[in-house]
Amino acid sequence: MKKDIQIPKVTNVFIAVVKEFNKEFQCEDWNAYIINNKKVALEMVFIVSKGYDKDTLLETSVMRKKIEKLPAKSFAKIELLQGAVLNISNVFTVTFFEENQLFDKKYIFEKGTLKDGALRYIPLLNKKGIICK
Repeated sequence: MKKDIQIPKVTNVFIAVVKEFNKEFQCEDWNAYIINNKKVALEMVFIVSKGYDKDTLLETSVMRKKIEKLPAKSFAKIELLQGAVLNISNVFTVTFFEENQLFDKKYIFEKGTLKDGALRYIPLLNKKGIICK
């Protein structure tokens, strides 16, 4: 029974959207990262992302990414965010194993939150971005 499954609360794992310079194309890109700020590695990390706008009923395609192992105190790039999805809500559902225990969390960047004025320094990345806890 679904109600009998106990999934513990996720702590010290974040999604960040970072604005960074792309040397190859000489432009600013917005990229999504997963951050593991734990003292242990995450295994079998599965990330599903999607953008949507409730007002216009717009939905993007679903993107999926798997990371076999994300070491402690590290991060990994998930995807490039196209300019059009910055103006809609973006959801990242993250599922992973930590010491053989299943964890799951949904991170939501609400419509209008991905903008230059919201950028803050993120120490582990050593970049400016917007973090969702």
